[in-house]
Amino acid sequence: MSENVGERVCFRHELKYRIGYPQYLELRRRLRTVMSADSHTGDDGRYLIRSIYFDNYRDKALREKIDGVSRREKFRIRYYNDDISYMTLEKKVKDNSLCRKYDADITLEECRRILEGDLEWMRAYPSSLVQELYGKMRFQMLRPRVVVSYIREPYIYRAGNVRVTFDSHIRTTLYHRSFLEERTADIGVLDQPGDMILEVKFDAFLPEVIRCMIQTGGARQQAFSKYQACRRFG
Repeated sequence: MSENVGERVCFRHELKYRIGYPQYLELRRRLRTVMSADSHTGDDGRYLIRSIYFDNYRDKALREKIDGVSRREKFRIRYYNDDISYMTLEKKVKDNSLCRKYDADITLEECRRILEGDLEWMRAYPSSLVQELYGKMRFQMLRPRVVVSYIREPYIYRAGNVRVTFDSHIRTTLYHRSFLEERTADIGVLDQPGDMILEVKFDAFLPEVIRCMIQTGGARQQAFSKYQACRRFG
């Protein structure tokens, strides 16, 4: 059992832009003049994120995204920088551009048991999020479906609690059972080499200085789902 079973909730606006490498260089140059690097990054200012997403046999989460359902949710397990000693179970709820995220710490052994379909221990787990996943795996046939990994370069602006991230090298694998193993068969999912996803997250308002920098950088807002992009391969 996790020693630190915590659940945190965020209510955030989320904007996404698909950009090319030249746009990235210009936007990064602009943003660095007013934003700070995230303290959780390595020496290169980046970190690796690797997640496994859940869906049911009818592909409910995928279909809701494709059909443009305004309110939808996804479950995933995530770890960073290939460090499987610290993992989180997350539920992301989208309501148009508003994003809410619930998460709870789980151990590597608990993750393995979930992926193997060993579920009964989850019924009395201290985290209500783990209990909710149990109910949906037990009665709605939610199962691990696809692995998503990418490199994130994050920046922070205190006013408005703004977080801007550049996500690159978005990849998946045909074998979701390899979530905890070496990435020997990962596949790139973006069509153009160098393309990446710019994400802007903020609380009640986006400061004008950040909005102007993004607009003058030529980025165009568009819907993009890493989960949907990776599901093309399985």
